[in-house]
Amino acid sequence: MKPLAERMRPKTLAQFVGQEHLTGKDGPIRFAISKNVVPSMILWGPPGSGKTTLAKLIANETEREFFQLNAVDSGVKQIRDIITQIEKSGSLLRTHTPILFIDEIHRFSKSQQDALLNIVENGTVKLIAATTENPSFEVINPLQSRCQVYVLNDLSQEDLEKILSYAIENDEELKKYRFVLKEHDALFHFSGGDARKLLNIIEMLMSFAEENTVTVTNEKVEKIIQHKSYAYDKKGENHYDIISAFIKSVRGSDPDAAVYWLARMLEGGEDIRFIARRLIILAAEDIGMANPNALLLANACFQSVIVVGMPEARIILSETVIYLATSPKSNSSYMAIKQAEKTVRETKNLQVPLHLRNAPTKLMKEMDYGKDYKYAHDFDNNFVTQQYLPDEIASYQFYVPANNSKEQDVKRRMGALKTGKNPG
Repeated sequence: MKPLAERMRPKTLAQFVGQEHLTGKDGPIRFAISKNVVPSMILWGPPGSGKTTLAKLIANETEREFFQLNAVDSGVKQIRDIITQIEKSGSLLRTHTPILFIDEIHRFSKSQQDALLNIVENGTVKLIAATTENPSFEVINPLQSRCQVYVLNDLSQEDLEKILSYAIENDEELKKYRFVLKEHDALFHFSGGDARKLLNIIEMLMSFAEENTVTVTNEKVEKIIQHKSYAYDKKGENHYDIISAFIKSVRGSDPDAAVYWLARMLEGGEDIRFIARRLIILAAEDIGMANPNALLLANACFQSVIVVGMPEARIILSETVIYLATSPKSNSSYMAIKQAEKTVRETKNLQVPLHLRNAPTKLMKEMDYGKDYKYAHDFDNNFVTQQYLPDEIASYQFYVPANNSKEQDVKRRMGALKTGKNPG
């Protein structure tokens, strides 16, 4: 017997639940079906959100031939076999172009994706590709440009409730049981917006049936599902979203949020070296001169987590994250190098002032290389006023001290030196 999730797969668009922005009254997919003008498309969304179902519904509603591949166990040969089959069957002479559905297209290599370009371009098939990963990273640009990208969302609890009610009322197997929903918090929590997971849990609960009665409680669900599978793919969109939230939380001086996102990465199996490397960058970019010790601690954290490993490394990471999050912040070093790079690109190869040039030969000395250079250590406070920038940008300022105690001390000290005062 087919699994409940497969048995309950909608046969018409009217039965489809969720993704109103795509299938609702003004949704682009509903419009495409109503006009029978189906573009090639990429359906990007989490598991159980309806990608495969939508592809099949589009084919059914527009009366098109439907060919399906899974990128995990398919390749260029299978694509060519389908094209040959289409050509032999005379589909190219028919009114509506067949649909080729490729599930998990992010599993295809670049060359395998390249093989799809011509058949999409010349209209041999309408490609509908499904992926749980961000197409920007996982689908080649030429294929993206030939397809509409539609984003599917996790199903809401209201959506899941509708799907559950429909299944209980319409599935012949479920009709054999009386369902008593005493508690449903755990059921919807562990489903995680995934219709397939919801229906799988319901099937598993049937094994606990007593006298053909399925009683749904949080405790029973928790016996089946010990913990929620964390939505974290180390190579996918979720990875980039969470590391972004993590960095911004530290930058924003919120240690609670920073530790939470750290825990999300650790629970998802993120490489601790990757996290520690990001902390080194963050210490220089976002804390910088406001607390130079932050960079030392971040580097020590990196070395320590390599030596210690998990699970203890999480403690070291937590300490470092909290220290960085609660540290004063400054991006002055980051802004200084950005402005300097911009100036270099704009002014190209400006000449080094003669007095700063090295003069290892007699000829160079005769050309005034190094002439009039003042050795800073020969002067009070190891400082002397002289020009170090090229003539054309002699007045430029790249480093601007930020408004924090450490850099204000730097500003005061540099100001005293430039005016000939003792910096103290």
